[in-house]
Amino acid sequence: MIGKLTTHVLDISIGKPASGVLVELVRVSRDKKIEHILTSYTNEDGRLNRPLLEGDNMKKGIYELHFYIGDYYRNRGTSAEDPSFLDCVPVRFGISEPASHYHVPLLISPGGYSTYRGS
Repeated sequence: MIGKLTTHVLDISIGKPASGVLVELVRVSRDKKIEHILTSYTNEDGRLNRPLLEGDNMKKGIYELHFYIGDYYRNRGTSAEDPSFLDCVPVRFGISEPASHYHVPLLISPGGYSTYRGS
């Protein structure tokens, strides 16, 4: 099995995928240094067009996904607050089995979010 890391953003306030969300992936070293890996936007299905990591790029370690939710709601014209309650949602997680599939979905609304390890 070839490992990969994927994500998916769903806007539960409208019951649809969140398209156009800026997503950044960084790796956090043991001494807390940040290494930028990727920046991309979600497509019409709320997913990225390719995995964030896969194959030989999947390595054990601590990673963070940064989801720019404030920009998403401002671009939709649905953020009444300035600044938005949620701006950048960071999700820090570990990859312990690089040959596995790690899926990090994010469920969002203007006032909250939820995540879990998906399949």
